[in-house]
Amino acid sequence: MQNVGRISLVDAAIGELRQEIASGAWPVGTKIPSESQLALALGVSRLSVREAVRVLVHSGLLTTRQGDGTYVIATDESEMALKRRLDRAAVMDIIDVRRGLDLVAARLAAARRTPQDLDALRESLERRTAAHQAVDLNAFADADVDFHLLIAAASHNPVLLDLYRGMSEALRDTVRRDHCMKRAVLGFDSSHQELYEAIEAGDAASAVTIALAILDQQERDL
Repeated sequence: MQNVGRISLVDAAIGELRQEIASGAWPVGTKIPSESQLALALGVSRLSVREAVRVLVHSGLLTTRQGDGTYVIATDESEMALKRRLDRAAVMDIIDVRRGLDLVAARLAAARRTPQDLDALRESLERRTAAHQAVDLNAFADADVDFHLLIAAASHNPVLLDLYRGMSEALRDTVRRDHCMKRAVLGFDSSHQELYEAIEAGDAASAVTIALAILDQQERDL
């Protein structure tokens, strides 16, 4: 961390704090140094540090816990902006967006999947099955979302994967709210296994059809 000098003190302090977060020096979950420690390291007043921290709390990178300190909660402001927007979105809005993402992810995954991608997809399906047999909704939601994230990863399109990752919490909430696990427990839902098999076979048309059918069922469950 460098001394920021006397020009644009708050902005310079914000830049230095952002750099510590972006570089990985302060990973998510880290408690950052105190105001006095930061002021000394940056060569600015505690007031400038306080304002810089306030800006980064507002942007979603930091959170302040009363009587404890300030912690890093994210490394990417754009990701946090998307998360806040998704938190406010209606479930149907999220499903509408997923139609576009899942269509592309399924088509590309069927064409580009590697043996390693297929291994990861099978493992997530096994965890999903184990979770519904144990009637563990949180584990089921995690495995279900991982399965769809792994399809996006199998597309080998990093932009698509980043978009899907940004929606992961909203996807978990959707899975927890609908009847997906109930259908799996009752043996009514084989769609995820069928989607895996279409991707494994390199059948892009079937993969797209099944991926969209999964979302159609989620819409009916609302």
